[in-house]
Amino acid sequence: MNRDVAGIILAGGRSRRMGGGDKSLLALGGARLLDHVIKRFVPQVGPLALSANGDPIRFAGISLPVLPDTVTGFAGPLAGILAGLDWATDHTRCPAVVTVAGDTPFLPENLVERLVAATAGAPGSMAVASSGGRRHPTFALWPTDCRDELRRFLVDEDNRRVSAFIDRRDCIEVDFPIEDLSGQRLDPFFNINLPDDLAEAERLSRSMIA
Repeated sequence: MNRDVAGIILAGGRSRRMGGGDKSLLALGGARLLDHVIKRFVPQVGPLALSANGDPIRFAGISLPVLPDTVTGFAGPLAGILAGLDWATDHTRCPAVVTVAGDTPFLPENLVERLVAATAGAPGSMAVASSGGRRHPTFALWPTDCRDELRRFLVDEDNRRVSAFIDRRDCIEVDFPIEDLSGQRLDPFFNINLPDDLAEAERLSRSMIA
């Protein structure tokens, strides 16, 4: 566990491709998607919170702070990241936040360790995860002192692209291997966007138990 890093689970998406609702509350292997994410993420960080808009009562059984966006309008993942940075600055002593998506049940169990290690020689830098030649912008380490810059980016420039903000910063890319699971390839950042993805996650989950 890295107690100097706060964790933020991004669960504020509208889940349109899944028919709406809270994708992170869908069932997977006898638990919710969010439960799988928390199980893998909580041992890696100190303070942990959930970024989500709407009535927080639907997350009442999770026992985490629920953070609504701190900018108006539905501004996507960057608004959730900003809310997490605001929360970490105001309620913790952590100098950095690591964000993960709430629909990725197989996220790496050494995610935070490797992101922090990548920035050890470059204080104030960002680190972002990648796998299979693809960058995953919502899986990143964000220094809390970037929050004012991020707020200007979102509000004044009206730019909501996570990758566009990352490209502005001194960002280090950290590659995570595609895993072999009983002869099958498993990207640890596999996320669930469609009903077929949920069925695939069920199959992968069973293979991990077998």
